[in-house]
Amino acid sequence: MSRLPARRLVAAVRGWRGFSVCKSCALRRFSIQPAQQKKIPNRYLGQPSPFTHPHLLKPGEVTPGLSQVEYGLRRHKLMALIQKEAHGWDGLDHTVILLSNPTYYMSNDIPYVFHQDTNFLYLCGFQEPDSILVLQSIPGKALPSHKSILFVPRRDPSRELWDGPRSGTDGAIALTGVDEAYTIEEFRHLVAKLKGESNIVWYDLTKPVHTELHSDYMQPLVEIKARNKNHIQGIRHLVQNLRLIKSPAEIERMKIAGRVTAEAFIETMFASKSPVDEAFLYAKFEFECRARGADILAYPPVVAGGNRSNTLHYVKNNQLIKDETFPLALSVLEAGMLADLEMICRDRHTKDMTGCFWQKEASFVVLSSKDGELVLLDGGCESSCYVSDITRTWPINGRFSKPQAELYQAVLDIQKSCLSLCSPGMSLENIYSLMLSLIGQKLKELGILKNSITESHFFKAVRKYCPHHVGHYLGMDVHDTPDISRSLPLQPGMVITIEPGIYIPEDDVSAPERFRGVGVRIEDDVVITEDVPLILSADCPKEIYHIEQICGRSS
Repeated sequence: MSRLPARRLVAAVRGWRGFSVCKSCALRRFSIQPAQQKKIPNRYLGQPSPFTHPHLLKPGEVTPGLSQVEYGLRRHKLMALIQKEAHGWDGLDHTVILLSNPTYYMSNDIPYVFHQDTNFLYLCGFQEPDSILVLQSIPGKALPSHKSILFVPRRDPSRELWDGPRSGTDGAIALTGVDEAYTIEEFRHLVAKLKGESNIVWYDLTKPVHTELHSDYMQPLVEIKARNKNHIQGIRHLVQNLRLIKSPAEIERMKIAGRVTAEAFIETMFASKSPVDEAFLYAKFEFECRARGADILAYPPVVAGGNRSNTLHYVKNNQLIKDETFPLALSVLEAGMLADLEMICRDRHTKDMTGCFWQKEASFVVLSSKDGELVLLDGGCESSCYVSDITRTWPINGRFSKPQAELYQAVLDIQKSCLSLCSPGMSLENIYSLMLSLIGQKLKELGILKNSITESHFFKAVRKYCPHHVGHYLGMDVHDTPDISRSLPLQPGMVITIEPGIYIPEDDVSAPERFRGVGVRIEDDVVITEDVPLILSADCPKEIYHIEQICGRSS
């Protein structure tokens, strides 16, 4: 580990004590507006910049659509929350520390594609591993006044030959707009200044996202602070409170993710010509997302044909989805005139007659109907740090059978009712309670639950057929802000999913036979507004007629 030269160490320590290395920084009361914008280096950095990727970023943007000002405002808001939390702790210095993700490896020296920790990313937009963000109060000034510092990997031509360019300290400041930047090795000098009882450290020590940085730098500090009265304070819950309410710029990013995913669903539905492998639909969906500008898929998608849709997190995606043929033999005498076969077929056959055909053999007629499997696809993409999460269910042969259509329409009706409740003051728990009641009512109408079921057993029986919640928060992560209660009243700017489902396993002998092996879920992404909810996934078809129109198109 390299050491800091003596002269530079003095300057660095002065900066950390509140005398900024940059004179203009000392003149700013809050770190909202970036200091006089520094020119982006005329070289590749560790992530896209307006210089190297002008098709993705405008001048002043850190990540697509999000400016230095937006990131600075987030840091300002976080320090304002700390100001409220620290009421009564007058005369103390406050230091927020967030670690980046490390690089994870598939095997030996083969890395996975790097994905940044979203709390770290939310506050600075820096997308390199092995980095640390520090927000530090300024002695003599009240919060939320603070200084932002990034500690980043040192420029290293030998490593950059293998791993790609690094931003370095100059690139980190110019791109993100933070006040100061140093190499990661220099972080030890800041840690030494935080051991006293006059320093309150805000850091998530229970689940460190970078175990090596934690053990090298933070663990010794944690042990010292544990012996003091001013224990380390958690920061995760405060960042999540900020992330819960999306800004207009964030919602614009999520609109793009929703539109891209909806278009990918349409193309995947169109390509679903049976028999087809789940793996092909997985690949088709990912291709269509990436071809429209998505960075990656938001999570491993569920592509589940037939009874596999009743496994909620089915991600093997390695089975064939096929049509099923259900033959029915009738005697010629019973069939009567061949012209009446269609009427007899519809009257006598328990299956839907889409694709019905007949064949005369000797003294009897074989009637047959194609009743294809449904495919449930739960997928989303990540675009410019924000994700989508959509689920659709459709028939692999392009036409819903009668039982499939009945179950699908029941779920669709329930989903529409839940969507209508997405307004300020309601909560996900409120909507979940309504969803369970509506599912129970539909299950009775379909004959899956008996009308005589007692109230004490009702919700237990309903949860058997829908064991998951109605939805979750959505944003930079699929299950965004997971520590925020779903009982919290919804507010404008929140983004949630609404995803009721009904799942009938093929071995459920208590359910009518015609529904067994069928699972249906319909999921949309919703922005809470002062008025009607904004459906980010509105372009993704879900009406039976529209789905059959798409699936039935000729290649």
